[in-house]
Amino acid sequence: MTSSKLQVAVDADRCQGHNRCFAIAPEIFDVDELGNAVVIGDGVVDDILATKARSAASNCPEYAITVTEVGQ
Repeated sequence: MTSSKLQVAVDADRCQGHNRCFAIAPEIFDVDELGNAVVIGDGVVDDILATKARSAASNCPEYAITVTEVGQ
């Protein structure tokens, strides 16, 4: 079974600080001093957190989160 990885990113210009992503996936997201979402680390997550990453992206009212597949 091959493990896939995802790249998660937050568009700081779109983020309005609703923080739904942080509520859904605190393992992936944090909040900066202005209350906007930021990705923890380099934003690469493995398949264990894939569902949470996609859920956070789909729950962002500003569509500020992108999730893309990356090579291994």
